[in-house]
Amino acid sequence: MSEVTRRGVMAGTAVLGGAAVGLAAQGLTAPAALAAPRAGAAPSPGPVTVGPEDARYPSLTRRGTNARFVGKPDYVRVVSSTEQVVGAVQQAVREGRRIAVRSGGHCFENFVDDPSVRALIDLSSLSAVSYDARRRAFAVEPGALLGEVYRKLFLGWGVAIPAGATPEVGVGGHVLGGGYGMLSRRHGLSVDHLYGVEVVVVDRSGKARSVVATREPDDPHRDLWWAHTGGGGGNFGVVTRYWFRDPAATGSDPSQLLPRPPASVLSFYASWQWKDLDRRAFTRLLGNHGSWHEENSAPDSAYAGLFSVLMVGSRKAGSISLVGHLDSTGAGAERLVDAYVAAVGRGVGAQPTVGRESRPWLQAAANVQETAPASFKAKSAYLRKRYTDRQIGVLHDHMAGKAGAQTDGSLWLVSYGGKVNTVAPDATAVAQRDSILKAIYLAGWDEGRDEPGPRLAWVRDVYRDVYADSGGVPVPGAVSDGSFVNYPDVDFTDPALNTSGVPWSTLYYKHNYPRLQRIKAQWDPRDTFRHDLSIRPAT
Repeated sequence: MSEVTRRGVMAGTAVLGGAAVGLAAQGLTAPAALAAPRAGAAPSPGPVTVGPEDARYPSLTRRGTNARFVGKPDYVRVVSSTEQVVGAVQQAVREGRRIAVRSGGHCFENFVDDPSVRALIDLSSLSAVSYDARRRAFAVEPGALLGEVYRKLFLGWGVAIPAGATPEVGVGGHVLGGGYGMLSRRHGLSVDHLYGVEVVVVDRSGKARSVVATREPDDPHRDLWWAHTGGGGGNFGVVTRYWFRDPAATGSDPSQLLPRPPASVLSFYASWQWKDLDRRAFTRLLGNHGSWHEENSAPDSAYAGLFSVLMVGSRKAGSISLVGHLDSTGAGAERLVDAYVAAVGRGVGAQPTVGRESRPWLQAAANVQETAPASFKAKSAYLRKRYTDRQIGVLHDHMAGKAGAQTDGSLWLVSYGGKVNTVAPDATAVAQRDSILKAIYLAGWDEGRDEPGPRLAWVRDVYRDVYADSGGVPVPGAVSDGSFVNYPDVDFTDPALNTSGVPWSTLYYKHNYPRLQRIKAQWDPRDTFRHDLSIRPAT
């Protein structure tokens, strides 16, 4: 496999991987080395307060993935314990400073880097992964990157969380929105395995404290746990610890309390050149892909172990690529992958360049790619069924260069469904439980070199035109089912871009929003934790 192709395969496992900021993955080889700090160990360092005059300030305020946004808080508080988070929140509340929190730094909008944010709490030092024998669950701190989590859980106990496909993403915000990834079609979402959370909240009097909430039926704080199973970040408080355990697991053997990933996966790619595709061929390709997912996204499908991305680059990009992994190896896996690629390409006419390679699971899941921040705009949608022919025609016109325009924009169609869709839509805060694909519309540029205006206009135009039948947004219906809160889009609040009459809260949370509002009113009555798309407290 060529290096260019290998990068394509890895990019396909990292939704928005080209816009991700990487940090070196860390891993140890023995469970004992991964355990919680022993009694009598040195106290956590910090907290550290970094102001604008400090040499560390630019490094801490420019950690965000999206280079469109750079915050200028009065200070950044680097914390390394729950107690320090309580203190940092309390100080900010006492001083009347607007708070934002950063773990991995992958927020797509300016919720962290908003000019009104005066106190930024940095959780990157809270990165421990351990087994909590008392709760029979794995404790993961919010600053841990997914690649680190996969490495430590797998090498220590042979288990994994079915979370994201971008190793550089921090656990903190990813889980809160219902993170998904390579193992999700077989094992569900990360929040389907969330046992509990430790959260720093602020009561009506302005007092900060930490609270533990679990999914236990008799837990008086259970609603707070539920809100963190897809309610999104920046809404209720600061999560300082997550606990994970498969809800069906029994016993106390940690190696049996979370899903066990495969020893290896079969990575593959297939790439069609734009020069070989006309409108008919493009329509057939996208139609085939969507129809295949309609027919092969049941939880008992032979393809339950599939994770793939159809990366529909514009004509300027040169190609359309299908990349991904299947979590099994050998002749059976090769036959399944070959059949999948053949089904997507059937009747297209153009022949793709194809390749495949067996890789150890950990290498595929935790391989961190160091990349520089980029400016981008992303929009998303859930698909219950394949795009309509009208929608595919719209996509062709924009991707092929409508009216002669050329763009670097793209559409990524990410595999979904499987075990995800076996969970009731109100069992967690993730309401979308019968979709087969996630669509991500992207436009990126380099700050200072490219003009963002045309690129922003392109991604907004294609999105509006694809969903023209429902007011320019993916209103829940026969084909669409709203949008993914972890890919936030403030355009939903713009009446010129959302003419559907359906509010942003319904697009993200559907029928779960009123319950989230009640929980918000109970646990954050002062609206201390807020941003442009934060949950509004029930009145």
